Amino acid sequence: MHLDLPERKRPVFDVVVPIRWGDMDVMGHVNNTVYFRYMEIARLDWLSSLDMGAAPQGQGPVIVNAFCNFHQELRHPGDVRVSMFVANPGRSSFDTFYELRRTDDATTLYASGGAKTVWIDHALRKSAPLPEELRRLIAN
Repeated sequence: MHLDLPERKRPVFDVVVPIRWGDMDVMGHVNNTVYFRYMEIARLDWLSSLDMGAAPQGQGPVIVNAFCNFHQELRHPGDVRVSMFVANPGRSSFDTFYELRRTDDATTLYASGGAKTVWIDHALRKSAPLPEELRRLIAN
């Protein structure tokens, strides 16, 4: 199943991640699970840049679902630029979307994906309202 990224998404963050030799599998290309790691790096780096990273004793983000569309194979060596977008802020959740391109081939989309992020209170193990600053950033 191919899921397209929504038209109304807000670009919020880019990060360049090196493709490591160990990211590849026996087929000679980056293993499918590693694409999710690349998206995770972008998400966590973005939240950390907002001082809203993981806070096991307080509130923070968790992922409740994730998907990835594999358009082209990524191979070592090289670097992948992960562009992150946000959309659809709710009371306690928002959607994240990603585009993965090689830095030496910016015109080719190698993968696209996304994840539903829910803000939770870790102690209560329940969803919590998104911080207002985060909601404004996603909505604008």
